[in-house]
Amino acid sequence: MFKKITQLVRQALNGEDYDYTTGSIRKAVLLLAIPMIMELGLESVFAVVDIFFVGKLGKKAIATVGLTESVVTILYSLAIGVSTAATALVARRVGEKNYHEASRAGAQSILLGIICSIVCSVLGVWFAPDILHLMGASNEVVAEGSIFTRIMLGGSFVIVMLFLINGIFRGAGNAAVAMWSLWIASGLNIVLCPLFIYGFGLGLKGAAIATTVGRGAGVAYQLYHLWKGGNQLKLNLTLFKPHYDTMKSLIGIAWPATFQFIIASASWIVLTRFIADVGGTSASAGYQLAIRNVIFFILPAWGLSNAAAALVGQNLGAKQPERAEQSVWLCTKYNVLFMLFVTLLFVGIPEQIISFYSSDQEVVAIGAKALRIIGCGYIFYGIGMVMIQSLNGAGDSKTPTLINFICFWLLQIPIAYYVTYHTSLKTTGAMIAIPVAETLIALLGFWYFKKGKWKEIQV
Repeated sequence: MFKKITQLVRQALNGEDYDYTTGSIRKAVLLLAIPMIMELGLESVFAVVDIFFVGKLGKKAIATVGLTESVVTILYSLAIGVSTAATALVARRVGEKNYHEASRAGAQSILLGIICSIVCSVLGVWFAPDILHLMGASNEVVAEGSIFTRIMLGGSFVIVMLFLINGIFRGAGNAAVAMWSLWIASGLNIVLCPLFIYGFGLGLKGAAIATTVGRGAGVAYQLYHLWKGGNQLKLNLTLFKPHYDTMKSLIGIAWPATFQFIIASASWIVLTRFIADVGGTSASAGYQLAIRNVIFFILPAWGLSNAAAALVGQNLGAKQPERAEQSVWLCTKYNVLFMLFVTLLFVGIPEQIISFYSSDQEVVAIGAKALRIIGCGYIFYGIGMVMIQSLNGAGDSKTPTLINFICFWLLQIPIAYYVTYHTSLKTTGAMIAIPVAETLIALLGFWYFKKGKWKEIQV
């Protein structure tokens, strides 16, 4: 038994060719899920490394990183949106065994990502101080943190490409390359972050440089493997010539997918703004530490959800919708088990988790309360992620967008606003709105997935 598990893990991490449309569904899920979970597991380390080292610089630095990351999530939304389209299109073509068109879809998605990232970089560098002001940062935080925000947003290209190209590899079933690219990016960041912040005395600016350099190294690794070829994909310059049909399909999936994640990101930003406005710097810092830990534990679960998306796309391409559905239920089962474990941590020892990053008792108290409240809905987060990503993998990005719009903008934000500003709960009210909205997303996603209309989507 142990030997079989070892062989399975080795095969998953080596990125060996495998037909995910035949054979054992459990093996297919694990071969994709193992590297995807490890990929996003280290990305979750990436998310807490900065805040750990920056946390030693004080509350203003923590607030700057947190507020900037809240805005960068808009950029993540764009990257994930285009990545979602790339995964769906590449997976469908690979399932059809049409590897040339799969490669073309990858090249066209990179072209789209380059255009978007250039626009974001220019706007981010130019408006960095205004962005921090808009997020409710104090004048002191803006003065200290603008350079951090400029560098992070100026590096939009590497952020977009890291997400996007990994989406291409996931769609092709080569989750191992996606994993190693993030391991390179995160590992380099872990080494460079303390070196630049303290060794070179660059402070907050050093954290931004380390993160950008680490991501850049990961992108270089991705591009090398795309041009090298293998695993059904091989890019060349001719594939980057604008192709109307492919670009139309990509944009048709990408724009609702981007808006889907912008809706969620904007809602998180609004809640961050409410908490900073009502609670001040201490509340903002505590909440940001909690959110970093939420991200830390959500990302591995997101990896399992990405496995579901790739399996749905490839099996629909192979005309096997029932196999696609069975793959989703298995991924859901695994995600629920993982999220149950996380719930026990967040509800049981939140003070110990937050105090690892800060010794400020007020910050720890607020962060622990946020973790305990948000953790109550973690099982539903796991279910919702698999349902939403499975629909995206089928090429139906519009339905998840509508679900997010209802749950975040029509429910979460109004509840958070009313409770924060018109009741004695204040910042606690904004935190309570999070599990309420996420639970409804899970229920609506589950209901729609069960209807089965996603099986008829053509891309």
